Amino acid sequence: MTAVVETEGLTKFYGKRRGLEDLTFEIQPGEVFGYLGPNGSGKTTTIRLLLDVLRPTRGTARVLGTDPRDAAVRGRIGYLPGELALEGREKASEYLQFLADVRGGVAKGRIEVLADRLEADLSVRMGQLSKGNKQKVGLIQAFMHEPEFLILDEPTSGLDPLVQQEFLAMVREVRTAGRTVLMSSHVLAEVEHVSDRVGIVRSGRLVAVEDVSALREKAVRRVEFHFDAPVPEDAFRDLPGVRDLKVEGASVACTIDGRPDALVKAAARFTVVHMVSAEPDLEEIFLTYYSEEVHHAHVGA
Repeated sequence: MTAVVETEGLTKFYGKRRGLEDLTFEIQPGEVFGYLGPNGSGKTTTIRLLLDVLRPTRGTARVLGTDPRDAAVRGRIGYLPGELALEGREKASEYLQFLADVRGGVAKGRIEVLADRLEADLSVRMGQLSKGNKQKVGLIQAFMHEPEFLILDEPTSGLDPLVQQEFLAMVREVRTAGRTVLMSSHVLAEVEHVSDRVGIVRSGRLVAVEDVSALREKAVRRVEFHFDAPVPEDAFRDLPGVRDLKVEGASVACTIDGRPDALVKAAARFTVVHMVSAEPDLEEIFLTYYSEEVHHAHVGA
């Protein structure tokens, strides 16, 4: 099966400043790929290279099996830029209908359905749209022709929480239909619940590509056990992955990195009356990847 995106050593320098260096990765058909990194890390440069808005300093990229320079591929892509400039006196509905007419292949009523889902007021003139409504119009134009490949750069910027949830539902529907999404963000929560894999980029370099399920296995969580009688601290000390251990009478609290198997087996030797396990803290894993130490380790590898 041909990858939707395939890059090899993709690099872009702006003079002496590195925008992106030695990017090698693939995005497979039907997956949602989250592309995470701080602002200025190289996410938007990557997207512009994939869309042939920028030309690489060196390296190669293929999108939907062809060179991004091939104009025919652009009609198969839906794109939401990170900074959307929408100006003018025409109404948002007129602007979207113009795009639909130019592109072709937009089902009748599709624009209105998306506008209802996103609570977008398309009667407002373009130059008078709020930031949130501009973002909604941008999402509608990206989704409306049901493209094979959606590229979304900071897609929830300016959206309220309820509309964000509706947007994520739309992304899930795209995946269910077998189409592909690249979603760039600096916010983990934005992509955590819809992505199959995530790429983590920092200072213009890809530092990791991980399955979200694998990240959850590695994740940090806080666990508490309450027993029917006091338990010895020795029973829980030095267990794999256990840290910040605190034993007080019949209660045990700790942080567990990764799989809790050893901790659960240790607790099973006693009578557990209550257990509390917080949601895995994926944020801590991502912050680790963002750290300078990890960055330099990857660069020097």
